[in-house]
Amino acid sequence: MTASAESKRGQTKARARRAQQSAPGVFSLAGEAPRYAGAIFLGSTLLFLLEPIAAKRLLPLLGGSAAVWTACLVFFQIALLIGYFVAHGLVARAAVRTQVYVYVALLGLSFLQLVRAIEPTLSANVEQPVMSVLRLLTGLIGVPFVTLSATSPLLQAWFARSAAREEQGSAYRLFAISNVGSIVALLSYPWLIEPRLTLHGQTIAVVIGFGILAALAGMIAFSTYSADERESSETPAEESAAISVSTRALWIALATCGSLLLAAVTTHISQNVVAIPLVWIVPLVAYLLSFVVAFGSSKWPPRGLVASLGIAGVVLSGYLLYAGILNIPIVRAAALFCIALFVLCLFLHTELYDRRPPTAQLTSFYLHVAAGGALGAVLAGIVAPLLLPGNYEFAFGLLLTAALGLIVAWPAGRIMRGVWSLVGAGAIALIATQVRDDQIGSVVRVRNFYGTARVTEVAEPLVGANVRSLYHGVITHGRQVFRTDLRGVPGTYYAPTSGLGLALDLCCDQRPRRVGVVGLGTGTIAAYGRAGDTLKFYEINRAIDSIALSKFTYLTDSRAVVQLITGDARVSLSLQPPQRFDIIVVDAFSGDAVPVHLITAQALEVYRRHLVPGGIIAFHVSNRYLNLPPVVEQLARNAGMQAVLIATPEDLARDAWYSEWVLVTTNAAFLAQPAIARARQPIDVLPALRLWTDDYSSLLPVVRLKYRGF
Repeated sequence: MTASAESKRGQTKARARRAQQSAPGVFSLAGEAPRYAGAIFLGSTLLFLLEPIAAKRLLPLLGGSAAVWTACLVFFQIALLIGYFVAHGLVARAAVRTQVYVYVALLGLSFLQLVRAIEPTLSANVEQPVMSVLRLLTGLIGVPFVTLSATSPLLQAWFARSAAREEQGSAYRLFAISNVGSIVALLSYPWLIEPRLTLHGQTIAVVIGFGILAALAGMIAFSTYSADERESSETPAEESAAISVSTRALWIALATCGSLLLAAVTTHISQNVVAIPLVWIVPLVAYLLSFVVAFGSSKWPPRGLVASLGIAGVVLSGYLLYAGILNIPIVRAAALFCIALFVLCLFLHTELYDRRPPTAQLTSFYLHVAAGGALGAVLAGIVAPLLLPGNYEFAFGLLLTAALGLIVAWPAGRIMRGVWSLVGAGAIALIATQVRDDQIGSVVRVRNFYGTARVTEVAEPLVGANVRSLYHGVITHGRQVFRTDLRGVPGTYYAPTSGLGLALDLCCDQRPRRVGVVGLGTGTIAAYGRAGDTLKFYEINRAIDSIALSKFTYLTDSRAVVQLITGDARVSLSLQPPQRFDIIVVDAFSGDAVPVHLITAQALEVYRRHLVPGGIIAFHVSNRYLNLPPVVEQLARNAGMQAVLIATPEDLARDAWYSEWVLVTTNAAFLAQPAIARARQPIDVLPALRLWTDDYSSLLPVVRLKYRGF
């Protein structure tokens, strides 16, 4: 190579480095960048609209469990990795002509699969829930999700190849644009799309949007093909310096930690709040926003400020985990966790951006980032439930953050090393505290796809006896007082003075009763069983069956005939002939919420098919965060039935808690009884509330903005 050629090449590299490290804002794009930005923005918007739509379709098949979303995150991260792998493989190994043909073919196949998804036929195996989620999502949105995942890195690579040298630094800012599109989709879904469109309508809207993207991206693809023909005679592309194994490992570790924290925060909030997409969306927005800020500019925010925020995020998260959130209003609790998640991920992703390679290795960088994202999701969604007896992955995520902080801060000197070391020690202490606290009074702990169930036994002076309690996460799902006069008496939400107690006492005179119960818990309702009665419990989680039989005596002491049916209650009832129940009790919880698919118009029709004429459906609606009585009242009115709200005060000396039940029936004589008339309460009217169906539900109208204690 001549000296002149070497000089020219050196000048080219210098210009490229200056362009890459220039610091215009996220939206300061010029030249060819805007059309690429438009396609990337639309692709990311569609990608993140597919997520809540697909997850919402799966929820009814797997009991509405909060873990459905965690399993969905595993699929999304793996599919994202596959999409990035496809993009990297095409850019690294295929000619531009081949890249264009393959991408256009994927667009076509994706469009066909999305059209099929408008009217899907879905079924799940509750014995293998994670595999069911992966299988269903693959059949529902697999090809479109991979194609949309490949769109951003592929178009960024084409832009970096075809744009003028001074514009190539904008390629990484296009990644920030893609995350802006993702955030727009996630925010518009609960506020604009879900309240106005059915699932059917949402899917059609995505199909239309994908058609627009296919046209736009197709035009870019073929213009890239044409530009490549012209550029083939120009100076060959500059060679890329080799990237060390340690740098690649750090890329993966930083991305893994961010993804792990996202899944852990999402699980923590959704298990203690409600398993509906709106709640899942908030942490995901915080996670994506951290990418927007980190990749938007190389000068702001300063690394020192970001590192300080990262330390503060670990401390805040550790405090929240230690103190708990049950006595904090939903908005404040979600905000604190999501702010902490944002600053933690901002720290991790800023360090990631600071170690980005030249644009010639852009797709390789994104492939490593996607690999870390998939690894974090797998660790939180699959490995943690198998290996950890409790929900400790959030605390482990904080420990990993501290370890990575120590690694990246090592060159900064002793002070920063010492600070991150102290933060890491605090994370270790938090894990030890969580494990210790979980062992206090612990009788048994079981963790599986449906969450963590644990039984504790402690002495309670108020009732003067040992009390054994079942918790799902931190929510009490029943307990038993081991005092002679209370051992066989139903308590907590199921006391004789509750709406359920009144329904069972007044429904059937003295004849044998047939009762169906959606959700088992400790089996407290079996204490109402009389000789000749039949009680059928429908429970999706086998671990709860075992706990109720072995750690509590309600089922074994009951004088009624008791049957346990494993599987989602609605699916099981749909497959059974009419059971002629006098009462159906809907008491299935995930965290602190009734799964939505059990409180729709179609669900009510399923229940009615199994009722005797004049039978009663008792909905347990005691809820910290959701105002569910209006939902049930609207369902009843739509079905030509009547609904009454029974709210009863607590009597802690007899272990009776405040509870709210909505009794739905056509039996006017039952509703006219004096005990019901005295106990009934007015049901709020919510003007914005629409009838919930399998194809439509919106959480927004029923969210309680203030904490409601139960």
